[in-house]
Amino acid sequence: MKKSIPVHLRPFTAHQHYNAYSPIDHAVWRYVMRQNHHFLEDIAHDAFTTGLKSSGINIDIIPKVSEMNVHLDKIGWGAVIVDGLIPGTAFFDFQAHGILPIATDIRQKTNIEYTPAPDILHEAAGHAPILFDETYSKFVKLIGNIGANAFATKEEHEVFEATRHLSIVMERPASTEEEIEAAKQQLKEKQQLVKGLSEAEQISRIFWWTVEFGLIGELHQPKIFGAGLLSSVGESKHCLSDDVVKRPFTIEDAIATGYDVTSMQTQLFVCESFEQLIEEVTRFGETMAFCTGGTEAIEKAIASSQIAHIEYNSGIQITGLFTDILKDADGKAIYVKTTGPSALSIQNEQIDHQGPDVHNTGFGAPIGKLAGGIRLEDQTEQSLKKLGIEINKMMQISFESGIEISGHVTNLLFHQDSLVLITLEECLVKRGDDILFHPTWGTYDLAVGSQVVSARPIAADYVSFHGEAVMNEDDIQKEGKALIPLEHLYAEVRHIRESNFSQDVLLHSIAGKILNEFPEEWLLQLEVLELLEKHDPESPLKKLLLDQLEKLSKEERYVRLIQNGLDVIFDRRHVTV
Repeated sequence: MKKSIPVHLRPFTAHQHYNAYSPIDHAVWRYVMRQNHHFLEDIAHDAFTTGLKSSGINIDIIPKVSEMNVHLDKIGWGAVIVDGLIPGTAFFDFQAHGILPIATDIRQKTNIEYTPAPDILHEAAGHAPILFDETYSKFVKLIGNIGANAFATKEEHEVFEATRHLSIVMERPASTEEEIEAAKQQLKEKQQLVKGLSEAEQISRIFWWTVEFGLIGELHQPKIFGAGLLSSVGESKHCLSDDVVKRPFTIEDAIATGYDVTSMQTQLFVCESFEQLIEEVTRFGETMAFCTGGTEAIEKAIASSQIAHIEYNSGIQITGLFTDILKDADGKAIYVKTTGPSALSIQNEQIDHQGPDVHNTGFGAPIGKLAGGIRLEDQTEQSLKKLGIEINKMMQISFESGIEISGHVTNLLFHQDSLVLITLEECLVKRGDDILFHPTWGTYDLAVGSQVVSARPIAADYVSFHGEAVMNEDDIQKEGKALIPLEHLYAEVRHIRESNFSQDVLLHSIAGKILNEFPEEWLLQLEVLELLEKHDPESPLKKLLLDQLEKLSKEERYVRLIQNGLDVIFDRRHVTV
């Protein structure tokens, strides 16, 4: 792709092994796409129907992501292949950079109406077309940036792992009902341990009720724009029925409403316009830790149990695993600590000799003004001398919080006229009888700043902190496995369709095999019926296939699938919900 992938996102990328898709996979793609193209023409947002053509997505076969990129590049976007479910911050960060992450697996035929697992139907056909609307594209990048900077809790990270496990189990053909139920139970147990609504959960809910399952326009006659609806045969029809409650979208209501990834929705939100979403999500973003800073932002970094960084008003940034915070009587942070490898940066670039190799056991720093209300970051070299802070001399300072620091100054570091760092030897940091840093512990680097203005769930300088992350360069294409007899039949039907002529003898032979050997193969029967309707509408085979499909329709699991397929073949606008 032409769009550059940020270094910290490269470990999540993968390759599309196009030759590994089976004829049944392509048939699943075609069924869903024909269903939605047939049904959504009048009830999807105009941006989707026009964007579907602009995106270069072929209704009949699974798209190659490389070819999608050619079209997306024209609107300043790109697509990248990811390996299934990826962490929320990475998922959002891709979109913040104008990159659509696409999982290239495709759902099983048994989950053709809906699957909680990321798949190419959902992410390519659902997300890509509507990005061609400029206002909507702006909204997705905006919510992507906010989501990339959202803190989750330790418990929510465990929910993510349980969700990923469930999606894998549900899409694995060999999974038993017991294994699926066990995975669902594990997810439920992990969800019950989550307390409160973290930033990540809040933005996840906003994303779910807009980008994934959003409706737009008039409350009682809305149109569909959410990718989860646009890519799901079942959901797209179910969502417009009276069984689904429609509510006016507000950011507060969306945040207060949870969701279930394993089943169809019972209620949805209807927004007025994409402009409304931009306005409300912008307002929400201003309440998050990366915008507000302060004690609460540090507490969110601690609760995440993940590498994060905070930024002082001087511009210096501290990266590490934040574990402790000291507060004054008013509950305001006055000292912060990390555990394990830590680093200091400015403008997301690590300061020389201030990386995790130097600060490998943790880092601590005061927050606040000096006694007398003095902001240390505002001082010049001249005013520092008046405070007794001078290179190659001993200094002693006291903060309003009661923290006292003494030591031998060996270096002063300024950035854009702000003092950001004082390096001290023989340093003692204490508050009352509590020792925060002892002279025997080595060099003390005093991060300067009277307040924390931002906190984000990522290292300030990712490459310097974690090392160079590279994309997987193993581009060896996985070859498809030898076709089983059923797949051979799907391949032969596809060949007849693409050849655009009947081949009566072969078609009769295929139909006979299906009816005799695969009587429950409803999808293949629909594909043969479609060819007969086009090339030989008077064929007696039609009645045989219709009779078998009618017989299958008596089973609840087939009734909607078959009826919806027949509606497309015979161009009926009948809606089954």
